[in-house]
Amino acid sequence: MTKPVPPLQPIELDCADATLTLEMTRWLSHLRAERRLSPKTLEAYARDVRQCLIFLGEHWGRKVTLKGFAALEASDIRAFMAMRRADDIGGRSLMRALAGLRSFGRFLEREGKGKVGALSAIRAPKIGKSLPKPIQMAAAKRFADADERAGEDREQWILARDAAVMALLYGSGLRISEALGLKKRDVPKPGEGDVIIVTGKGNKTRMVPVLQNVLALVADYTAICPHSLKPEGPIFVGARGGPLSPRIIQLTMERLRGALGLPDSATPHALRHSFATHLLSRGGDLRAIQELLGHASLSTTQIYTGIDSERLLEVYKTAHPRA
Repeated sequence: MTKPVPPLQPIELDCADATLTLEMTRWLSHLRAERRLSPKTLEAYARDVRQCLIFLGEHWGRKVTLKGFAALEASDIRAFMAMRRADDIGGRSLMRALAGLRSFGRFLEREGKGKVGALSAIRAPKIGKSLPKPIQMAAAKRFADADERAGEDREQWILARDAAVMALLYGSGLRISEALGLKKRDVPKPGEGDVIIVTGKGNKTRMVPVLQNVLALVADYTAICPHSLKPEGPIFVGARGGPLSPRIIQLTMERLRGALGLPDSATPHALRHSFATHLLSRGGDLRAIQELLGHASLSTTQIYTGIDSERLLEVYKTAHPRA
């Protein structure tokens, strides 16, 4: 039986009247219950719209009403975007802010509360494409070796746990949230299975192959973990037995990349990038990699073809006698 979603707390803003803030609360509740957006996305959308309303209140010198918001002009939105850009906000954040405002505008229109036509007249800001930076194959493997941290004053089970998490990130291309969201029952013992069911973005599940040597690392960790790991509970736990925070793995990688002489781009997510890039360089099929990564669109996966092309050009320039 699905648990009922508790209602959101009403939003209160000095710069906006109660009718508008009530509609904003209803909009966020709709996004959470119907669209099933993640808490972080909801928080970001709420923050962006709140910042816009605060700006409009100062810009107009009065409280923002529902009628006033519906009568927004393109110049008002451009002024808000310019203010945000002046605060050194990047193109992606501006694009998200515009997406949040448009979503709120569409909600008001569907509810018969007015049409914010100016929002459709604003072009999304351009974003410079940056290719993900994979980690070299040999270095990526070393992240999953607990012996690399033998000198650290930490309990052996914690070293084994971190090595198992990073082995999953690189060996199966998981997002860090997906790896830490695994239940004990989700991960087979070595020799008893070769796939795991992962819950990704939007609560979508997918089947991902897992290597036997990765399962062996997970088994090594669970064998010496001092906490009781229940089948329905998380397989990776923190020092006190609660769910493991992603920040712990991020800090672990920071220490390791310093020891291995790697750049700041060597993050947990870079292990996922490395998984995709190394598969592609070994002849992996792009559509198969899309399924493994859980990308909704092939265009998202195609970014890795750019990385592989760069690598091939580098090899060409280095090796060709006429280069």
